[in-house]
Amino acid sequence: MSKPLAGHHVAVLLGGLSPEREVSLVSGAACAGALENLGAKVSRIDAGRDIAAVLTRLAPDVCFNALHGAWGEDGCVQGVLETLQIPYTHCGVLASALAMDKTKAKAVMSAAGVAVPGGGLFNRFEAARRHVMAPPYVVKPNSEGSSVGVFLVFEGANAPPQELASPSWGLGDEVLIEPYVAGSELAVGVMDGKAMTVTEIIPRTGFYDYEAKYGEGGSRHVLPARLPPEVFEQAKRYAELAHAALGCRGVTRSDLRYDDIKKVLVLLEVNTQPGMTPTSLVPEQAAHLGIGFDQLVLWITEDAYARGGAGGRAQRRPGPEQKLRQSN
Repeated sequence: MSKPLAGHHVAVLLGGLSPEREVSLVSGAACAGALENLGAKVSRIDAGRDIAAVLTRLAPDVCFNALHGAWGEDGCVQGVLETLQIPYTHCGVLASALAMDKTKAKAVMSAAGVAVPGGGLFNRFEAARRHVMAPPYVVKPNSEGSSVGVFLVFEGANAPPQELASPSWGLGDEVLIEPYVAGSELAVGVMDGKAMTVTEIIPRTGFYDYEAKYGEGGSRHVLPARLPPEVFEQAKRYAELAHAALGCRGVTRSDLRYDDIKKVLVLLEVNTQPGMTPTSLVPEQAAHLGIGFDQLVLWITEDAYARGGAGGRAQRRPGPEQKLRQSN
């Protein structure tokens, strides 16, 4: 096997400080293994508050950012990497911060022509006292991912989620509340600005929560999604529009819902650092297009080099993006 990253030092940032730490550890381990297969010297960094000092000491050629959630995915770590002038994977500071703020991201995406659910921000204590909108609705932190802290309030519910008023709630005092859209859970990966394909997700419990996303057997993925052709193409268009409107780069994943009764398709959010775990959607979509996991990790890393002024030390080669364009 060729070693396209031989001689290159890649720091993989994993773990971190967010509630998505455990998922990030799995994503980072998988990516680090792929990078080693590709010949890179890999430093695994469990990212903490001393990240700038650690990176300054290690002086890697590029950072593969496998962090998920607040601090690692919201522009904070990206700002550190910009300051240190180290090329890094995935989105830049602004796109990362914007996509992580679900309310602001929805406003930007809506202005670009992407259909999004309604709703808005509410104080968590107010949202725990009374229904701020008629059920069914969804309550979620405004700046977290992986379905952390998400509640589905069904029609006929006597009271809102009381967990919102708990002293142990550590996900911000404002929560996003939006109408629940029934129907299919969908995901679209975007690579180099082009939609990959559409996956239909069927949770074992009926709700795509944290366990359904990451637990073994928690959900079943139907690839490609069983959708009318025009809905399939619209989902891809929405993902591409959202990726561009937020200023994203590299690989992202958009989450959508499709109500086949009301014929309503909405985009819920864009993940700027999609999961790279064994059950993750983007690697699965890449494999469907003939792009192996190591090849996907290579493309993401070389994309960072190409944008990071690495002096041409790692030249991007044709391959994954060509296959992607051929599939669209």
